[in-house]
Amino acid sequence: MNTFKVSVQETTNNAIVKFELNQFVTKNQSFEFNNIDEAKSSPLAQQLFYLPFVKKIYISGNFIAVERYNIVEWKDVQDEVAQQIEAYLNDGGTVITETATAKKVPVTVYAESTPNPSVMKFVANKKLVTAMFEFTSIEEAKLSPLATELFHFPFVKSVFFDENYVSITKFDITEWQEITFEIREFIRSFIEKGKDIVLPEATETLKKSTEQLDHHFEALDDTSKQIVNILEEYVKPAVASDGGNIQFIGYDENTKNVSVLLQGACSGCPSSTFTLKNGIENMLKEMLPGKVAMVEAING
Repeated sequence: MNTFKVSVQETTNNAIVKFELNQFVTKNQSFEFNNIDEAKSSPLAQQLFYLPFVKKIYISGNFIAVERYNIVEWKDVQDEVAQQIEAYLNDGGTVITETATAKKVPVTVYAESTPNPSVMKFVANKKLVTAMFEFTSIEEAKLSPLATELFHFPFVKSVFFDENYVSITKFDITEWQEITFEIREFIRSFIEKGKDIVLPEATETLKKSTEQLDHHFEALDDTSKQIVNILEEYVKPAVASDGGNIQFIGYDENTKNVSVLLQGACSGCPSSTFTLKNGIENMLKEMLPGKVAMVEAING
């Protein structure tokens, strides 16, 4: 069984804090409880209501949001609440019973074109995954029920997941206008049925957990760390909006060459390989003078 980890996330409402989990605890369902009596279907929520400052609890996907009364400040109690939730989950505590009635939130999915004509981005109104995943064959997709199902469509070449969207790369045997509606409805129905997008063990098995990524980062040399930070801050947000990702592969201190992996809509795009390679290359040369000679962009 995978270990639950809880991180504290502030919200725009200073009375509400989100306790974000590294795994999903509901099947794309949302639950709201205003008091301990309403929370009979959630043993976890009932336990939290014993804290005198808890006013309201909202459970959805991979987070638990708690609204407080003004008798305390979150900074004084949030770490203890996070530890309590983490301990409860790791002891096998029940989050939601099968008799619970979910708050009805319709699942919506819309299709969005990307700069890569072979890739379409399908965006959901639900969080789908806690880490990025890319699968380029049905054999690779064993840890993702949704990707496995998508590969049964003969035109699906690769599948990329991030946060709340799926980027699908197609073969040239058909055009998007012929298949977009079918794919969009298939994904929407899959999510609505509460099926696993990826299996709970996928994050750790594929070395995508926060702890594994942090450990990998700490093992890098100083220049590589600087490169990763630059990619994270300046490059990834832009390419994510287009349904893709740039992943750092390595840095050669002798040749001063940087290798990056293009994923999702970035992979195989007629324009992105050249544009991104040169854009990243120029940025790294400017921000790390004398440390970078060339960037090699590899398609995922």
